[in-house]
Amino acid sequence: MDEKLFQEFPPVPTEQWEEIILKDLKGADYEKKLVWNTLEGFKVRPYYRSEHLRDLDFLKVLPGNFPYIRGTNPKAYLPVRQDVIVSDPQGDNKLLHKLLNSGVESLGLIFEKELSKNEFFKLLEGINPEKVEINLIPETLTGKYVEYLIEFCKENSFDFSKVKGSNEYDSFGYILLNGKTFCNNKNCNCAVDYVKTYIDLLPNFKLICINAKNFHNSGGTAVQELAFGISMAAEYLKLLVENGIAVSKAASTLRFNFAAGSNYFMEISKLRAAKLIWAKVMEANREKDSECSKINIHCETSYWNKTIYDPYVNMLRVTTEAMAAILGGADSVNVLPYDVTLGKPTDFSLRIARNVQIILKEEANIDKVIDPSAGSYFIENLTNSIIEHSWKKFLEIEEVGGFMNAISEGRIQDEINATAQKRKQNVATRQEIILGTNQYPNFTETQPEAKLPEIKEPLGKDFKTIRIARASEEFEILRLKTDKSGKRPKTFMLTIGNLTFRKARAQFSCNFFACAGFEVIDNNGFESIGAGIEAARKAGAEIIVLCSSDDEYAELAPKAFEKIKDEIFVVAGNPACRAELEKKGITNFIHIKSNVLEELKNYQKLLGIN
Repeated sequence: MDEKLFQEFPPVPTEQWEEIILKDLKGADYEKKLVWNTLEGFKVRPYYRSEHLRDLDFLKVLPGNFPYIRGTNPKAYLPVRQDVIVSDPQGDNKLLHKLLNSGVESLGLIFEKELSKNEFFKLLEGINPEKVEINLIPETLTGKYVEYLIEFCKENSFDFSKVKGSNEYDSFGYILLNGKTFCNNKNCNCAVDYVKTYIDLLPNFKLICINAKNFHNSGGTAVQELAFGISMAAEYLKLLVENGIAVSKAASTLRFNFAAGSNYFMEISKLRAAKLIWAKVMEANREKDSECSKINIHCETSYWNKTIYDPYVNMLRVTTEAMAAILGGADSVNVLPYDVTLGKPTDFSLRIARNVQIILKEEANIDKVIDPSAGSYFIENLTNSIIEHSWKKFLEIEEVGGFMNAISEGRIQDEINATAQKRKQNVATRQEIILGTNQYPNFTETQPEAKLPEIKEPLGKDFKTIRIARASEEFEILRLKTDKSGKRPKTFMLTIGNLTFRKARAQFSCNFFACAGFEVIDNNGFESIGAGIEAARKAGAEIIVLCSSDDEYAELAPKAFEKIKDEIFVVAGNPACRAELEKKGITNFIHIKSNVLEELKNYQKLLGIN
């Protein structure tokens, strides 16, 4: 019976699929319409089939087996982690206990101010580091809190070998953000002394954190984040080995901190690729199949795409980002609170952040299956593309002498900054959408008390730098100007003529001007230009937007423009008759190819909002 069934449904060859696709395209360019040209530098097909897996040699690897693309551990375990800002040790100790009672198993301690040993002890009072992962995140590079943790464990008779966690010590990352070395030593030997001091005392504690997330949060692509992160780790490995620490021991003290962005499948593939690439680096160091060739990955949801306006959308963003991190095989995940852009998180936002992980873990059970995306035609090919391009970029850095040489020459910084500039341009022109900020904003929302993070000048000028930023910043500066000005300019939609076009263009124009915090007034339609202008003036409009069809603009736009007095007149669209309309003095046009950011800045100037 089965054989008869297969005879009735014979396999369809790829050539036949392609013929049907070309027919449906009706002459349109296949590459432009269906092939995704990623920022990472490679192309993604519109579909994949089993034949596209034939040349991938990593498919038969089992979880826990070299090169670990399917995971470093055949048994999945993902602790629920939450990072908190420490400012009041005694009060924050109560918060930590509350978090632990709410399902948290791993703590990230962000030190807002310097703590003394006694304050540190008060902070950890009643907490068992044998059972709770402790991750130290000081404002600058220091081993002081590792020292305090050791003394805390000694005083409370905890077993040092069972203490897990990390100290966010990243001397190369410090250079990239600050433009100078931390220890006034070009070779960053301070990292060597620090590791040598603590590596034997805390054998399962990660003393060096490779903050590859900074490349992502400065606007870099997944390939750049992975390649530069691996390169940074290889430089640490070289530095430690050259100073007398065994390769296996040096590697065991490294933790990779990656970001999890909103490009869902790309992020899953990035983490899978990271496992294989690091395993290959360790194989080159003659450590194939050893415990130290298993990468340790901590993931934090992206800061780059978080917004001040419509911050509840951040909840949706972090949910898919956390899912991608877990499905990609992260060893731990930190979910940023949805209000991270507005200052210190509230109890409510912390609760939502940890519940994202708890729900994914306890209700969706997504940590119960190891590498669930394995075998997916699309994800396996995407993983392979990231491996190839990241490895190529990694080798390019090695050819110039490694990570330290590359940042000394500014190669890495220039590449990240160029990508960030390109992405910000994409945001300005809506080629990259930030929901609630550059598209579909909340029309009634205002944030007059909100403040953008202060842009600090680098501490030194010995090295070029990268800057942790957010894609939405320039739109937020724009809209905050309106909010803080105390007035909301009224933008009136003069809808007339063809019903389909006027409705579509009115919706487009409302979204366009609301991105600057302007009040938008939509309408069902007017019988005449005169009636529309009269209604606009009654409403107190400062901008009148004509919404109609291209064919009707040749007649309607000049009629409307003649009746304009002090208002700003705008045509919604880019009609064929635009040159003729411009000759008559009509200069303002908005359309899908507009640079939304620059156009809105111009309208603010015209309205006297500075």
